[in-house]
Amino acid sequence: MKVLTPMLTRRFVLLASTALPLAAASAQTFAQTLAQAPAPPAEQWQTVVGPDLRFRLEMPAPVEKTTSGEKEKGHASERIAWASKLDGEMFDFDFVDYQPGWFSDKDTKEMARELGRGEAEKAFRRDKFKYIRDEPITLQGWDGYALDIEDPEGSVVMMRTYIVKDRLYRFLVTAKADDKTRAAAKRFLESLRLADTRS
Repeated sequence: MKVLTPMLTRRFVLLASTALPLAAASAQTFAQTLAQAPAPPAEQWQTVVGPDLRFRLEMPAPVEKTTSGEKEKGHASERIAWASKLDGEMFDFDFVDYQPGWFSDKDTKEMARELGRGEAEKAFRRDKFKYIRDEPITLQGWDGYALDIEDPEGSVVMMRTYIVKDRLYRFLVTAKADDKTRAAAKRFLESLRLADTRS
């Protein structure tokens, strides 16, 4: 989807991670099993679990995981990202922890909007693209932002941003103008479950 090139400047890093159980197998047995295992079907989905068990979500398999040591203002940790593709469409998810209290004295609704929209209006001018969703949202009580932008052919890029305590979660997914890719994008965006619930 050529129209997405400008949005990719938002530094979505890609990396490789496959969630395969190691607990009950020796290193040798695991290596043999892995060598004999067939490639996952195109429609297979994989559960991604956060390294600290604070979240989980679903993505099309195989999923690649990357870590970026580059820090921006306020970051207290490296950014960890997961990426995959299905039918040529992109599925990207990442999170980064901010310094303690970074969001606590700020309006998290406004911060989610600012972080969720970024440079969208510069990259996707309103005279050429349709903003089909551009609004605040919540997940388990936490503030977030939804931004869906459609091109003249009906292809869409969907973004979700959530602020959970001092952590920022972000989604980016693309879909064509058909039910199958739109359904996969929706499944991905709605799969995030958090250990932390805001009362």
